[in-house]
Amino acid sequence: MAGIRARFRLDWPGFTLDIDLELPTKGIIALFGHSGSGKTTLLRCIAGLERAPDGFLALNGEIWQNGAHWLPTHKRPLGYVFQEASLFPHLTVMGNLRYGMRRVSRERRVNLDQAIELLGIGHLLDRKPDRLSGGERSRIGIARALAVNPRLLLMDEPLAALDLQRKQDILPYLERLHDELEIPALYVSHSPDEVARLADHLVVMESGRVLADGPLTETLARIDLPIRLGEDVGAIIEATVGAVDNAWHLARVDFSGGSLWTRDRGLPVGRRVRVRVLARDVSLAREHPGQSSIQNVLHGRVDAIADDDHPGLVLVRVRIGAAMLVARLTRRAVAGLGIVPEQNLWVQVKSVALME
Repeated sequence: MAGIRARFRLDWPGFTLDIDLELPTKGIIALFGHSGSGKTTLLRCIAGLERAPDGFLALNGEIWQNGAHWLPTHKRPLGYVFQEASLFPHLTVMGNLRYGMRRVSRERRVNLDQAIELLGIGHLLDRKPDRLSGGERSRIGIARALAVNPRLLLMDEPLAALDLQRKQDILPYLERLHDELEIPALYVSHSPDEVARLADHLVVMESGRVLADGPLTETLARIDLPIRLGEDVGAIIEATVGAVDNAWHLARVDFSGGSLWTRDRGLPVGRRVRVRVLARDVSLAREHPGQSSIQNVLHGRVDAIADDDHPGLVLVRVRIGAAMLVARLTRRAVAGLGIVPEQNLWVQVKSVALME
């Protein structure tokens, strides 16, 4: 049975974790939610650091926990990246990496060269931890987790202790891990930008329970249970840089349903990217709007309509090729335009955020 199968219940004073999940064993699975939602507790259950008495855990059919059967943490083929790297201060970077390998059998050890190269830490190997920046320490912690050749990588807010600039510095390394390694990763975060940029699968948690679960683009496009990544509901589109207009400092990103123009960030043509479009930046029209300051106009079909939080507003999901966009409109506008499911109309996108 392929995949990660996890079922746990923990009852503590004032908090209950009660989850039942089937997750893919490919890509980055983001565990997203407010502080106290149970993300780290779930991760610790999977690692075997918390014991849910009647829990169940299996990876690709191999049972790690089921009733009386319990595989201790040190025998679980996983790597754990904590918020703080907690490096041994008396050891060099290489010494810390090699120390982490001592706890695993020879057949599970990995050639460190790959982890060192992927994370760009070759020039740091002879340094002691007190000579490392926060971002460098985080990269060492990730390399140490990879050094045990894990079949599952657990990452508990690895960038939480970093300032914005250091986060921007390390995110490309995490994207490279995503692109070049086949190890599935459970990534705990409450950062909308990290989730939108890195995740393939999204698990939204609230009060110890799973609120929503599924592929990132599909889950964010749900309007029956709209998920707010930050300030608003929105959608993610997988795209490719198709052209760069140097005269106007714009880049065109292409996807299955059309193209969108956004600010040029210096990315080369052909680069795969993600763009995020917020519901508040989408408007709909029954006829082509003609000349307008809004440069992004697409043709789509209404997929679904649902109530929003405010009684005067609704969410309209529009399918554009294989992609989905969500628009927030007033009920008056929807009634006035006669918008109904399966209707073809024009979609205007005022603003596009390139996730880089």
